[in-house]
Amino acid sequence: MAQRIRNAFRVPPNVALLLLLARLAWPQAEDVKHYVVLTHITVVDVTSGHVRPDYTVVVTGQRITDMGATPTVTVPPGSRVVNGTRKFLIPGLWDMHVHWSDKDYLPLFIANGVTGVRLMWGQPAHQEWRRAIDAGQLLGPHLVIASPIIDGPKPIWDGSISVTSEKQARQVVAKVKREGADFVKVYQGLLRDTYFAIAGEARRQGIAFEGHVPQSVSAEEASRAGQKTFEHLVGVLPACSTRSDELLKAAQADLAEGIASKPKFWGAHVKQLRQAMLDSYSPDKAAALFALFKSQGTWQCPTLTLLRMFGYGDDPAFLDDSRRKYVPKVLLAFWDPAAVDGGRRPEDFAFARQEFQRDLELVGTMQKSGVGILAGTDTSNPFCFPGFSLHDELGLLVKAGLSPIEALQAATLNPARFLGREEDFGNVERGKIADLVLLDANPLDDIANTKKIFAVIVGGRFLPRASLDQMLSSVEALASRELTLTNSILIWLTKNVDEDSFYHIYVPAALALLAAAHVYLALALVTIAGKTKTGHAVWGWIPILNIILMFDIAKKPRWWILLLLIPVVNIFVAVLLWMRIAEVRQKPRWWGVLVVVPVINLIVPGYLAWVA
Repeated sequence: MAQRIRNAFRVPPNVALLLLLARLAWPQAEDVKHYVVLTHITVVDVTSGHVRPDYTVVVTGQRITDMGATPTVTVPPGSRVVNGTRKFLIPGLWDMHVHWSDKDYLPLFIANGVTGVRLMWGQPAHQEWRRAIDAGQLLGPHLVIASPIIDGPKPIWDGSISVTSEKQARQVVAKVKREGADFVKVYQGLLRDTYFAIAGEARRQGIAFEGHVPQSVSAEEASRAGQKTFEHLVGVLPACSTRSDELLKAAQADLAEGIASKPKFWGAHVKQLRQAMLDSYSPDKAAALFALFKSQGTWQCPTLTLLRMFGYGDDPAFLDDSRRKYVPKVLLAFWDPAAVDGGRRPEDFAFARQEFQRDLELVGTMQKSGVGILAGTDTSNPFCFPGFSLHDELGLLVKAGLSPIEALQAATLNPARFLGREEDFGNVERGKIADLVLLDANPLDDIANTKKIFAVIVGGRFLPRASLDQMLSSVEALASRELTLTNSILIWLTKNVDEDSFYHIYVPAALALLAAAHVYLALALVTIAGKTKTGHAVWGWIPILNIILMFDIAKKPRWWILLLLIPVVNIFVAVLLWMRIAEVRQKPRWWGVLVVVPVINLIVPGYLAWVA
């Protein structure tokens, strides 16, 4: 629940003004010239790894229509000409592992040169965003959208799709494809039979399945089954151990215990063997596994940004990050690395630092072995910032042993190849979509230079540094808003009340108390009606008029109704709160009206009292 409480604020006037100014600063469809021409610019060819100095690139509409050495390219009349002297041009970047649910923050991606993202938990709103972005009605990156998370009998995340049989697994694959998902997102709580049923149905349906390697299967089995990506290196390190069979059995035991009680990412059996997993690492087993990945076309999205957080989330220097000002407070409230997976102790962080160093070695070795690497961050997990963290990820890939060009390929060329969209994305070439980033320094000299953004072109729209800064200022103002009362209550409940207890104990108890309160009120009304011997039965169907008539007949002052309106107000507040909970749990908003059922305790006894 904590990861998916969405921002439900209304924009106050001062923020609305900033957003309006930012909107005016962004080029609108009618303001964008037909041609944008970048002259005397150095093009970084991410396919070859070479730079091409003093080039001119012509953008017509949404695509690159001409490029070459500056003396050989004709600048069309009426073009918007940008002098690119001492600037470097790279393709737009892709973040291949993102969770996000607030469209008002999408400019953070664009302002950081991230022109495409792969959303790893698909929601109906994401389909709406994609349509709006494609129509030019919303400024945001290109979206590749997963299905909702498909998990086992007891999902880790509330709102996931739980599958418990092979038949249901096959039905779910067909369903999410019909609903527009670009791929099936599998998770680690899946049982073996349902996982392989998903794999088989995905092949029949012609849709990829990607995500976590379930605890019930090995990395080798998942690769051979056709899983297209492994996220977070899940399952890779255990499979590189000489004790891999023992580690798999431990994971399966944790899965069984999680189904019987509460699922966790790291169960007791695996924790007991985690140091042995590192100590028993086998280069020979790793080489065989990576050769399998290469032959099967199994891509890796390591999300080193996330894995670093697991290791360094207790370091005050790491936690003191100025980019927090761009994150909504409702999300920041849950950015506590020490609270991940039910709580982490100092020894957990210490081990995670060891494991992170091994993960870096794994990624470097996989790159050398020819395994496809994708740059992804796992935004919006703690200290995984939208847009900004993609540059962190590139730096960590270089730290893992990739060259700057290889790291750059992981966020440009590799995503295009992985998605089968090389005709549109991946490099600065004639005919491709004009998603481009202009840099003040060469990223091949230092990968950190990808942060030195001079301008961004997204779908042919030229956004200079001033516009990017205005986007950042607007989002900062948006993120600075205080929490609403509803969000504050939900945050408190999430932090202080166990999720299962909340939904299965506290919510039913609250509804029972609400029903009892209305029964009490109804009995009071019946008593009043009995004493007045009134015969206005028709008004008994309308609680408010029912009460007013009773007060008239009982010779009570009209203002006394305010005392009995309190339960009505409580109903209204409960409906709003329940609709908010419905939204968090990804249920239809009308689900919230179920809370008004107790009002029957007002209507029916009241009616019976009037006709008595």
